[in-house]
Amino acid sequence: MTLFERFQSFFILIAMALGLFLGQFYWFSVNAASFVAPFLIVMLFGVFLQVPLHHLGKALKDFKFTGLSMGMNFIWTPILAYILGFLFLREAPDLRVGLIMLMVTPCTDWYIVFTNIARGNVPLAAVQLPWKLLLQLLLLPFYLFILAGALVAIETGILLSSIVKVLVIPFLLAFISRQLLLGLKKGTWLEEKVLPIASVGQFIFLASAITAMFASQGETLLQDPTFVLQLLPPIVLFYIINFIIGQGLGRVLKFSYENVVCFNFTTLARNSPLSLAIAVYAFPDRPLIALSLVIGPLIELPILTMIAQLLLLLRKKGDKGTG
Repeated sequence: MTLFERFQSFFILIAMALGLFLGQFYWFSVNAASFVAPFLIVMLFGVFLQVPLHHLGKALKDFKFTGLSMGMNFIWTPILAYILGFLFLREAPDLRVGLIMLMVTPCTDWYIVFTNIARGNVPLAAVQLPWKLLLQLLLLPFYLFILAGALVAIETGILLSSIVKVLVIPFLLAFISRQLLLGLKKGTWLEEKVLPIASVGQFIFLASAITAMFASQGETLLQDPTFVLQLLPPIVLFYIINFIIGQGLGRVLKFSYENVVCFNFTTLARNSPLSLAIAVYAFPDRPLIALSLVIGPLIELPILTMIAQLLLLLRKKGDKGTG
């Protein structure tokens, strides 16, 4: 686990604080918003560059696990997100849309890190990544129209153009770049030299985007900081419910400990940077949607850390019980 991954919540807090500070100066408060989307696009290029699409076929070799994982992520979780939003954020439509966008986009990076921390099946986790990415790219517009269309105005043209600019173009450029690099150098060079730099760059540009966002929209947060507390109950409940379901399904289907850990993190971790990029483009006049997607990781990362330690504790008790 790299320094950036270990202290990601801390660095995000620093980026937010820096943005709030810079926002007190006129130039930053007026111009910072124009930097958010470019920073996020470069960040997503780094994310997509790390996606090995040749794993698509490998994931199908364990069809039961992959099918169940995709079903949890793309059928059950959107339903749960809608229910939690209805129960806790009925009077806050922007936060409710932010919650939905956070929940319907499963993570494509640090879920592998937490799977490794809890001694789970990392190779199985890695081969899920391309499917998770491709399905959320295809399904996100439908989720927004179906689950959030009645909450906020969604202009089809703006949404689709934002997805093309923010997701499709960086994805295609990253795919082409990856193939060119693999053609010029051996695969080990890409894995050992390029991808670590891309991983660090990915986080730097995410932090820069967060700084720019809070410099431009920090006044909104300072006027009503209580929205952070409004998001806490539904997000925490999401992790509790899906963790219990993951554990239950793992036992019913007699998954190994390693595969249960993989299943838990594959269905728990969320991809807030991807949703954030879409929110910035598609809802420029509703900053609370984007801000809620920044708050998400601050709640998520500590919870995932606790879950990893809980799983290790369960493993230890299981070993003692069979010893």
